[in-house]
Amino acid sequence: MQTKPFRIGTRGSPLALAQAREARDRLTAAHGLPEEMFEIVVLTTKGDRITDRSLAAIGGKGLFTEELEEKLTSGELDFAVHSAKDMATKLPQGLALTAYLPREDIRDSVIGRTAPKLIELPHGATVGSASLRRQALIRRLRPDINVITFRGSVQTRLRKLEEGQADATLLALAGLKRLGMVEVITDILDPDEFPPAPAQGAIAIESRIDDARMNELLAAVNDAPTFDAVSCERAFLAALDGSCRTPIAGYAICEGDHLRFFGMILTPDGRQVHTTTIEGHRRDAEALGINAGQAIRAEAGSTFFEDWT
Repeated sequence: MQTKPFRIGTRGSPLALAQAREARDRLTAAHGLPEEMFEIVVLTTKGDRITDRSLAAIGGKGLFTEELEEKLTSGELDFAVHSAKDMATKLPQGLALTAYLPREDIRDSVIGRTAPKLIELPHGATVGSASLRRQALIRRLRPDINVITFRGSVQTRLRKLEEGQADATLLALAGLKRLGMVEVITDILDPDEFPPAPAQGAIAIESRIDDARMNELLAAVNDAPTFDAVSCERAFLAALDGSCRTPIAGYAICEGDHLRFFGMILTPDGRQVHTTTIEGHRRDAEALGINAGQAIRAEAGSTFFEDWT
């Protein structure tokens, strides 16, 4: 019988805390446990400490997870809760993404200060975003727009926008929904024209592979369609060696036993674009993602990736 609280690792941003609480609440409901059996442990990551440079400039994916994974590996945490899109495709030895909570909306949203939609912004307007994917897609849609790096929490980015540092910014719709802040949205982007980051909108739970008791506890809150869709998307990313240095987009949709995946790669300036679509059985989710990545890499050719390194 467990007597000490299970220790949940998370970052300290309002969104990260909302996600950790959602994981805790789902676990308490699934197992009939009191809330006190789950202790939320807040850690500050390198990505939180360094906010004046782009993620690509300071190391890419893993910046929001390294400290959590160190504590998880050492046994100081029982599991960690992450935004799935922040996770590197290769995890530290002994760790795995054991469960995904039911996925929120995958789309990106626009928060416009001088116009509600990207297409309606004045010529030469400034848009703030820390994501190379979003930056490339903005440039593809509006080559005249000046894109600047916006880092920080949702609240920090909205404050920068209010201060007039940009005419608009883009944020994941899922995060704004989880924070109860959908009223700030001025437009929602079509995922076929402005596809999301792989794993966007999904909350991942990471644990130690050899902790069978913990993994059995977590299995009760795993959402199978989300698990399969995100597994496909992460496999696509891995096949392209994707990181925060690469503009890669893609999403999978599960309908019954069927999975459909759409992927896109762009040059950072948005001028060159390649897309791919693949369908198959959900049990082959990871293989489908790998095949999609290999197909789009072959179509684009090796020279397409030269400027990404």
